[in-house]
Amino acid sequence: MLASALDLIGRTPLVALDRVHSGPGRIVAKAEFLQPGGSVKDRAAKAIVLAAREDGRLKPGMPVVEMTSGNMGAGLAVVCAALGHPFIATMSAGNSTARARMMEGLGARVVLVPQVDGTPGQVTGADVAAAADVAAQIARDGGGYYVDQFNASEGIVAHETTTGPEILEQFGGPVDGWVAAVGTGCTFIGVARALKAANPATLCAAVEPEGSEPLAGKKVEKARHIVQGTGYGLVPPHWDTGLMDLSLTVTDAEVEYWHRQLAVMEGLYVGYSAAVNVCAAAKLLRSGRLKVDATVATVLCDTGLKY
Repeated sequence: MLASALDLIGRTPLVALDRVHSGPGRIVAKAEFLQPGGSVKDRAAKAIVLAAREDGRLKPGMPVVEMTSGNMGAGLAVVCAALGHPFIATMSAGNSTARARMMEGLGARVVLVPQVDGTPGQVTGADVAAAADVAAQIARDGGGYYVDQFNASEGIVAHETTTGPEILEQFGGPVDGWVAAVGTGCTFIGVARALKAANPATLCAAVEPEGSEPLAGKKVEKARHIVQGTGYGLVPPHWDTGLMDLSLTVTDAEVEYWHRQLAVMEGLYVGYSAAVNVCAAAKLLRSGRLKVDATVATVLCDTGLKY
């Protein structure tokens, strides 16, 4: 028997996607949508909050405040409920209302912040910055602990010590490639570190929406896209260029296509960021940069029920 919802975080299954991609090679993915908060962000939420409690930054009963596209907020709402902390989330009004409802259902207070230059369903970096400013102000005014996920290194450590090793254990050894979309960069960086430690030859590809590709060294020409929680048109504070072997791009049309294919061919109703990852993994396997029977690992970031 598990002690609380905290113990439900992590240890997600690794699933083969042989129906949606029949070759060359194989795609395997961590089913992160099965987390109690419905996304991969549960891992970082747990790690950050526990670290802050341990070193005294977060006192018992103290409010927790964070800017979120919805996934980190849901993870924090789960963790805060289990540990007895009030949670306040600020979120761009352009993000999915289903995410706000989930956070509110878990007891969080959600503050919607008007968009700066995005549109509903398409949140830009400026929109995110505005929501972050409001979160920081709420924390200052209310004596709360501001998570600041983009600058919290514990999120990277969480993936380096859990997600990456789980992939290696569940697959039975090193994989040939690793693909992940980049928001805060914590998932990509942490897992890449673990996989490259096991096999330095593992090819690690960061994924960006077409037109918003700063990691590839390109000027942002299209700040708006349908992938929420990633592709903000900025290089994350903790970004490690030495871990990125290449950058891959996806279009909104490709995301829509793979989102649908994962549902009807695999029975996996996941979110758009998961579709981004699987699309990019297939592109990498078809690029000729890996052996014909290569295996590429990725993550199914969240459930489609959040959209």
